[in-house]
Amino acid sequence: MKADIHPQLHLVTAVCACGNTFEVHSTQDDIRLEICNECHPFFTGKQKLIDSAGRVERFQRRYGMKK
Repeated sequence: MKADIHPQLHLVTAVCACGNTFEVHSTQDDIRLEICNECHPFFTGKQKLIDSAGRVERFQRRYGMKK
């Protein structure tokens, strides 16, 4: 292996949008996450519906689904 070609790896604290923090090794100085294992629907078992521009309502109107 060639010397001095690899980036420096150091321990950083990753911060999620939900407030969860944990330490990981990374070449970056700061890690900000939008979703982590504490708030991801696959790991929590809770489904979050993210509606962008009324697409859920448009789908329900189009296919006759009522609340």
